[in-house]
Amino acid sequence: MAMKIRLARGGSKKRPFYRIVAADSRMPRDGRFIEKLGTYNPLLPKDSEERVKMDIEKIQAWLDKGAQPTDRVARMLEAAGVREKAVRNNPNKAKPGKKAQERAEEKAAKAAEAAEAAADAE
Repeated sequence: MAMKIRLARGGSKKRPFYRIVAADSRMPRDGRFIEKLGTYNPLLPKDSEERVKMDIEKIQAWLDKGAQPTDRVARMLEAAGVREKAVRNNPNKAKPGKKAQERAEEKAAKAAEAAEAAADAE
C-alpha cells in the first residue's frame, strides 16, 4: 500500500482549509484517510503560527514507515526543519509559452527584413 502525506481540502467555496493527512495514494483527495497529522489555513497571514500546525512526531513516524509527502507538504516540512531542503530545478519555468515564442520569432523576422531593406536602399 503506497502511503502519502498530503492535503485534504475542507472549508466552503472560496474559503479553503486543509487537513494534513496520511492516506493511501489510491484514495481521493478529500476521501478516506488513515490519520490526521495537522492543519493548514492559507487565509491566515504567512507569519501567523496558526497558519500551519503539524504533529511532528506523527509525521516523522509516517515518514519512517515509508510514506511519501506531496510537494506542498514537503515544502511545509522543510520550513519546519523536519526534512532537508531539496534542490529544485525547473529550467522551463522562465521560458515563454509557444505563442509568445512564435510572436518573438515573427518580430525578429520583420526586424531582419526591415534591416535588409534599409541596407539595400543605401
